[in-house]
Amino acid sequence: MTKKILLLALCSLLLALGFSAQGQQPKKIPRIGFLAGSREGTSARALQQGLRDLGYIEDKNILIAYRYVEGNVDRIPTLVTELVQLKVDVLVVATLVGIRSAKEASKTIPVIMVTTQDPVATGIVDSLSHPGGNITGVTTLVRELSGKRLELLKEALVGVSRVGVLWDANAGPGPAIAFKEYEARARALRIPLQSLEVRGPNPDLEGAFQAAANGHISAMITMNTLVLTRYRKRIADLAIKNRLPSMCETSDYVEAGGLMSYSANQTEGYRRAAVYVDKILKGAKAADLPVEQPMKFEFVINLKTTKQIGLTIPPNVLARADKVIK
Repeated sequence: MTKKILLLALCSLLLALGFSAQGQQPKKIPRIGFLAGSREGTSARALQQGLRDLGYIEDKNILIAYRYVEGNVDRIPTLVTELVQLKVDVLVVATLVGIRSAKEASKTIPVIMVTTQDPVATGIVDSLSHPGGNITGVTTLVRELSGKRLELLKEALVGVSRVGVLWDANAGPGPAIAFKEYEARARALRIPLQSLEVRGPNPDLEGAFQAAANGHISAMITMNTLVLTRYRKRIADLAIKNRLPSMCETSDYVEAGGLMSYSANQTEGYRRAAVYVDKILKGAKAADLPVEQPMKFEFVINLKTTKQIGLTIPPNVLARADKVIK
């Protein structure tokens, strides 16, 4: 009887030790794949901060594999394939070409997009409320604000006669679609528009500004593309040198010396992407998570630039600015 009791006790002890060993096995750390335009931007830092706010510490309870386009759009499919081959748990992708490449590369890996485009109009998702498939995320609606930017230019620059649009023709279909949107809005506002087309990865910016001077451009809009964002300081310097007021699609151009911008907060878009990552890692399906649209837009003015180009912003326009850089 005593032997049986000892045997049962020994078996129980071994069983408990087995369960304990299983419980102590290292937990799999989720891996995120991140594709953005440039390592110099704020996108990665914003995503990291958003994840930290949710309790994720990089290299401790979450891993992030980074890939950057750095102006070479042709590399995007390769970069996406690299991330897919790493068997990441979630992809965070920030370019339209990258989102489309991710959609083609995997039907199972959840993709969190941060896009400037309308994801329904571009065929990325079925609808904003029910995306379907494996893609959801955030749209910053950069392209839908063309009319508002032209209106603000017209109000800020009394007597604006002709507006040039600086854009990269090698940046995929997005900028060409956006230019047509600017054309339609400009016609409605009776503002003549001129295309200042460049081609990445080495855009002839000096040539574009010479074309602006030859065309008697009185103001310029700079589209935010993967290549042009790398040259935002150069673009701002050339605009100041030519005393050309500029409206930009994102505020980082204004911080680099551009005159004005009107957009959603880009940094907030990447922080919100972290919320989607968290939901996916906790079991949610991308198909069931609605695409988020911005609720607030920012009008930013660089007063230092106004002085450099000899411009005075009307007080009623200045009063509407959400942020003034002095």
